[in-house]
Amino acid sequence: MLMPVNQRTIAKPVRCSGVGLHSGNPVNMTIKPAPVNHGIKFKRTDLPDGPCISALFQMVVDTSLSTVIGSDGAIVQMIEHLMACFSGNSIDNALVEIDAYEVPVMDGSAGPFTRLIQKVGIKEQKSPRYAFIIKKPIEIEKDGKFVGVYPSKTFKITYTIDFTHPVIKQQTYTIKVCEQTFAKEISTARTFGFLHELELMQLHGLARGGSLDNAIVLDEDNIVNPEGLRFKDEFVRHKILDCIGDFSLLGMPFLGHVIVKKSGHTFNHAFLNQFFAEKKSWETCALSDVVDAT
Repeated sequence: MLMPVNQRTIAKPVRCSGVGLHSGNPVNMTIKPAPVNHGIKFKRTDLPDGPCISALFQMVVDTSLSTVIGSDGAIVQMIEHLMACFSGNSIDNALVEIDAYEVPVMDGSAGPFTRLIQKVGIKEQKSPRYAFIIKKPIEIEKDGKFVGVYPSKTFKITYTIDFTHPVIKQQTYTIKVCEQTFAKEISTARTFGFLHELELMQLHGLARGGSLDNAIVLDEDNIVNPEGLRFKDEFVRHKILDCIGDFSLLGMPFLGHVIVKKSGHTFNHAFLNQFFAEKKSWETCALSDVVDAT
């Protein structure tokens, strides 16, 4: 499929409710259409004056457990799954109204958000989309983690994870990201964690909303979830989902081949900082001027 060359928003407002993965608190969220050049913004309706926070890398205030954005004391936590949904569906403009500080975890994937948006439809807007075009490689590497991006005519991700756990082990997956592939191959891959870590986190007041309904949980040898996996390599697919969400904080789509090894939110964010430090390695261009934006 051709990458859309005009900006896009959702056709109608959509609403959902759930719990925050870490807070365990109930949360209601409404996603509304937004005008051209608005970008993705989160509005905290539970706070005085309803502060808005733009979903951009420079607004990131924490990456220890999830990607958190903040401004003037207001934060929104765990935005990566919803942001991956926006990016995977080429949605440039939306206003997310939320009555708590954490995006609802739903089933631990971006599938519920994707289905909501597909149900109401996507509206093309009369303004061009611009993208980052990678001209030279940009790489960072530290402590066995690696993120690099290379020139490509498409948005492509190759991700490798490596765990000692017997169910996960080493997994590598490559995908050319577009609406169809995101919906079919990535959006429904769930977050995952280890039972001993979950129990320790809940003991310290974290992951209060975590359960078998919204995460893949593993004990020492097996998967605890009775229904098993949605994909045999669901773990690396979810890491790609997180990567798409984190990279969407660049604020524009980009054409390049991303190669990632053993990264996470913190290292992904470090790469975004490096990306903007190497301005000679990329240029911005209207997607309508890119002949092979496929």
